[in-house]
Amino acid sequence: MSSSTAFPGQSPLAETAPLSLCAREPHVPADRLVAEMVPPPRFDSVRFDTYVPDPNQPSQSEAVTVLAGFAAGLGGAHATGAGRRRWFSKKPAAPTGPRGVYLDGGYGVGKTHLLASLWHATPAEPSLKAFGTFVELTNLVGALGFQQTVRTLSGHRLLCIDEFELDDPGDTVLVSSLLSRLVEAGVALAATSNTLPGKLGEGRFAAADFLREIQGLSAHFRPLRIDGEDYRHRGLPEAPPPYDDEQVTRAAYATPGASLDDFPGLLDHLARVHPSRYGALTDDIGAVCLTGVTAVPDQSTALRLVVLADRLYDREVPVLASGLPFDQLFSDEMLNGGYRKKYFRAISRLTALARDANGLVAQ
Repeated sequence: MSSSTAFPGQSPLAETAPLSLCAREPHVPADRLVAEMVPPPRFDSVRFDTYVPDPNQPSQSEAVTVLAGFAAGLGGAHATGAGRRRWFSKKPAAPTGPRGVYLDGGYGVGKTHLLASLWHATPAEPSLKAFGTFVELTNLVGALGFQQTVRTLSGHRLLCIDEFELDDPGDTVLVSSLLSRLVEAGVALAATSNTLPGKLGEGRFAAADFLREIQGLSAHFRPLRIDGEDYRHRGLPEAPPPYDDEQVTRAAYATPGASLDDFPGLLDHLARVHPSRYGALTDDIGAVCLTGVTAVPDQSTALRLVVLADRLYDREVPVLASGLPFDQLFSDEMLNGGYRKKYFRAISRLTALARDANGLVAQ
């Protein structure tokens, strides 16, 4: 349809056709990748005092206390390494223990909320703090090169890494080397994951062959366990059933800034866009409308969809879809394989965004 043609039966005020993610091929300069290493919009306003610990999970309150102290301790830190402080000892000395904290816990217990709160609470200018997902960090290295990434981040007081997971041997060696260099430069580290540091990489590649690198990564962090159930599902109904194609299409035409794409076509398009650009792919999108959702055909496609789900969730973009419900996107083999934690996270996040999209459909 042309951009001036209204969908049949639609209000005459809504005459602009929806956008299409498949029509976008964003190019993201390296300096934007660095500038955007801040907490995503969803976490702009979070703070330690906006985190509501579950009274039945004392580890959640403990995490707030520990992280608040960690942030306060960074006030006297210097990126050059001079005047470093040991955060877990009253005696000033050169650091001999971990230079970071590692938030381990299940889905939806608020790890990213706490990590973003740490970033906000750290007494340093935003330009001296970096926040990004593990994928965004590896993409930054790909864009800048290893040495330039080290030089760029070595001046920072804190590096926060969300969704820390090792998916292949190359990433293991790369991140191990990068973090070691940054720790030497005096950069404090904080990370979240669903896997304890010493268990990174299990089930995804021959971890024993890279044990030295994995243990080296683990040595940089003090694990901090956070127990609890997925807050996105606390007291909430199950994922809403999908709508039909006509409902999704009508909603796309009626919603300013909405995109409308056929799901299989979008999966094909994601293969032609580097994952580092998925954030830019969703710039100025008010809602994502998808028709014909089907099971994801293979693991490479599934992993790309995980990255897109993360970017949409970070930006709080509602997702309205027809076809299969989101909990049927991935096969049993995928959900029982080495990347299962990524897939469950994607299901949880897409389900939350699907709930957010319910109001887009005219009742």
